[in-house]
Amino acid sequence: MSLGYALRRIVEEYPLAKLEPPAGHVLAAVIRKGAPDELRRALEPIEGTFLVKGSPGRGTRWAAVPWLAVFDPVVTTSATRGYYLVYLFPADRERVHLSLAQGTVAALREHGPRALEHLRASGGRLRERLSDFAGRLPVTSLSLGTAGELPEGYEAAHILGLSYGLEDLGDEARLRADLALGIEVYRTLKARGGLDGL
Repeated sequence: MSLGYALRRIVEEYPLAKLEPPAGHVLAAVIRKGAPDELRRALEPIEGTFLVKGSPGRGTRWAAVPWLAVFDPVVTTSATRGYYLVYLFPADRERVHLSLAQGTVAALREHGPRALEHLRASGGRLRERLSDFAGRLPVTSLSLGTAGELPEGYEAAHILGLSYGLEDLGDEARLRADLALGIEVYRTLKARGGLDGL
């Protein structure tokens, strides 16, 4: 397997997988273990310590938007808070987004009904801190194709990133170069104060 193959498998198989229970499902195992293993392999040439996790959902429910994330443990170890690099799989299943994103759940808890507004505003200020990367990570807004607190939170929490069509996932060299760029931007944001002062 490769990173591109793992990403493509999630995109293509998720719609049918959701028709079956997630417990013991092969694709749930791919998202929790197989795809994170491939992402760890892709990160090996990059110096540093990373925590990698994938989520197909919780308990007996599939996620509306599954994800595969890289965390700098100094910043966060969870998608609920801080900021991190994440692959998001939209409901339309035609694309994959690589997103530098803010933790959504903590914002929902802290800001309640104003959480999405808060996330969009802080995302704008973080983009300003990273304006020198705007040309290389040009996607500044996401559409995940489904309603709901978490998908809408993920959209609002996006800072900047890239989007891939299915045909792009066969270019492993590009995926790895983009991953390295994403890590560089992640580290740059940490060096420039992260979420401090927002």
